[in-house]
Amino acid sequence: MNRSSSNKSTFLDKVLGRLHRLDSEGLQSVVQRLARERNLLETLFNSIEDGILVVDEEGRVVYCNRAAVQLLGVSEAGAEGSLVTKLLPQIEWDKIAQFDRAGTRGVIRQEFELKYPKPRFLRLYGTPLDGEEKGSAGVALILHDATDARSETNKVVESERFHALTLLAASVAHELGNPLNALHIHLQLMERELKKLRQAASTDPAGIPQRADKLEEFLGVAKGEIRRLDYIITEFLQAMRPTPPKLAVASLNDVVRETLALLQPELENRRLIVKEILSRQLPKGRFDPAQIKQVLVNLVKNAMQAMTKGGTLALSTGSTPDALWLSVSDTGCGIPSDHLARIFEPFYTTKQKGTGLGLMIVDRILRDHGGKVDVHSIVGKGTTFTVWLPLAERPTLMITAPDKSE
Repeated sequence: MNRSSSNKSTFLDKVLGRLHRLDSEGLQSVVQRLARERNLLETLFNSIEDGILVVDEEGRVVYCNRAAVQLLGVSEAGAEGSLVTKLLPQIEWDKIAQFDRAGTRGVIRQEFELKYPKPRFLRLYGTPLDGEEKGSAGVALILHDATDARSETNKVVESERFHALTLLAASVAHELGNPLNALHIHLQLMERELKKLRQAASTDPAGIPQRADKLEEFLGVAKGEIRRLDYIITEFLQAMRPTPPKLAVASLNDVVRETLALLQPELENRRLIVKEILSRQLPKGRFDPAQIKQVLVNLVKNAMQAMTKGGTLALSTGSTPDALWLSVSDTGCGIPSDHLARIFEPFYTTKQKGTGLGLMIVDRILRDHGGKVDVHSIVGKGTTFTVWLPLAERPTLMITAPDKSE
């Protein structure tokens, strides 16, 4: 605890300890001092560009700064006392409240878009007011307007990513191209020698044709390998260029099952416990199954790498009235709060052999689908990534402007 907060606690403790002995003049002095401190904090909070909301255990706003009311398009009087879910319909309050009651250390991070008073992309960070104590004393929510930054970052990220991967692709193509070219030349020489052997077959009819057939068989295999390598290079170069998703009505549960079947050998090798908690009444979504499978493979592999000595991997699906969700949870080391804001940046990684592109690609694919990804992590306990995707038939969202009387 710093010196200023220590002095404040001492001052309050002294006042509370002798409150019954204060006369009217002393009580007035205490109130004036508390008022000055409140004004100082309000001035400080109102100078911050990010929105700040203090929400009690019932989900009602007890304080908001000037930036918050501007972001939400309401008055300060209209915000305080209102349910946070009314001001921010997209907020996952149940998850935040559970995080608060659990008394765990960490920060919960969410992203969503606001339509009112104007379209904005917000990043929300929430932390319990009482720290690690169990129970609930409310939470502090920080709203960061990342609209402009997101747009510019996306352009820079895609440009840097494309440039880096294009160089990588060119390097790989060059390294594979040289031996392929040499192999092609030698195959032509083998064809010539094969013709000579067949012409000389009359001198050794018992041995040469048999050798020629064997040589022809090897030649066919080598040509097949050339075609296969050429296909690999072509596919690799195409993968470097982001392609628009081929949207179709599909089952998210099917994608989960197919991905787990694909990764089953690696999961068994790591001796991980896998839990499938798939909703039986899950509606269809509208997405590209191949690209969402790529998202899931990246998230599952991240989870596997976070659990070095066994652990539990849980995949869950569900839905809300306007979206599908899929969560990937692990019991690994967790992500420190100071790393959470950077995990989707290109080339940022805490792994020794990581490229730092996996989560960036996940974020890009989901944005192309009109979806998003949230992350909730507790150091030493694990991490949960939650993917959100639109339903095949999305209901019409009616946006109501705040009551002018507020």
